[in-house]
Amino acid sequence: MKKKQKEFVHISGIVDNLLKTLRSEPDKEMLCVWSLWDNAVGKTIAENARPAAFKGKLLVVHVISSTWLHQLQFLKKEIITKVNNALGNELIEEIVFKIGAIR
Repeated sequence: MKKKQKEFVHISGIVDNLLKTLRSEPDKEMLCVWSLWDNAVGKTIAENARPAAFKGKLLVVHVISSTWLHQLQFLKKEIITKVNNALGNELIEEIVFKIGAIR
């Protein structure tokens, strides 16, 4: 008896299906934050800081240096307000800035 040959599946299809089972609505919210980030925070901040993760009502933002991390600490409440206003909903209550890669 001959075994049925399995079809090859591209790895992206497997990863996409896996992510769909592991993640839910917050991803849609994170995509919204990504899409409006530049306009909400302005060009200068957007060039030096990028949203990296969304955990509940906490937004993790990667910054390019410790200088930017320090500066953005002073602007944290203003950034939260601007992003929430752009979202039209208060999805973010807290921001944590971390030095990290900006894409």
